[in-house]
Amino acid sequence: MPALDVFGLDGKTAIVTGGNRGIGRAISVALARSGARVVIVGRNADENARAVESASDAGLEIEAVQADITVRDQLESAIERAHAILGRIDILVNNAGACVHAPAFEVTDEDWNRVIDLNLNALWHCTRVVGEIMRDQGGGSIVNIGSISAMIVNRPQMQPAYNASKAAVHQLTKSLAAEWAPLGIRVNAVAPGYVRTEMAPVDRPEFRQHWIDDAPQQRAATPEEIAPSVVYLASDAASFATGTVLVVDGGYTLW
Repeated sequence: MPALDVFGLDGKTAIVTGGNRGIGRAISVALARSGARVVIVGRNADENARAVESASDAGLEIEAVQADITVRDQLESAIERAHAILGRIDILVNNAGACVHAPAFEVTDEDWNRVIDLNLNALWHCTRVVGEIMRDQGGGSIVNIGSISAMIVNRPQMQPAYNASKAAVHQLTKSLAAEWAPLGIRVNAVAPGYVRTEMAPVDRPEFRQHWIDDAPQQRAATPEEIAPSVVYLASDAASFATGTVLVVDGGYTLW
């Protein structure tokens, strides 16, 4: 088999949560370009429609299911619908996330719960539901979108809820990788650095010095630069990789 063939996803199926914009949208497109049939799960119907239309214009097969994955009934219904569309689920990308910039004494219970509910609890429930499907079908690949915020304390902004949620995602990734390896289910994570998205205002002067100028590559990533790492971990090229947290940060965490 040619070396690059193992990176392909022909015949594979994938679900991407939060796949209608930003990093999630880039991941969805990259998976589809690699040969996978993709269903995105997103809360905003208009953004879902725009993502599907854009993919269709590019000749890619992406479908959407609308759901708020922090609501358990909606999450389970969305996975059931996606499974029906795809026939099986080979790949799950847990991408949906939220962040609140505020020092600890200013974080409200609502702020904390909103971040933890989406970044951790919804990821956990989605992984459990899809994990059962993968167990019954004989295996699969799960890729969680973590963050360098699981490894450092970001500056100048404080974001304790986000940092805690992503640290939990990294450790959950390792825990499930160890437990589910005998089932043929690989569980890995990608830890992006600063990426130019709505969530990360990289060009604001108060952030640029710390996020960009102080980093080795002195720039932010585009979402399209994060997506190939997800394709790798989802593919057979990573068949012996599980429990891995792949840092893609332009060298940010070196200093």
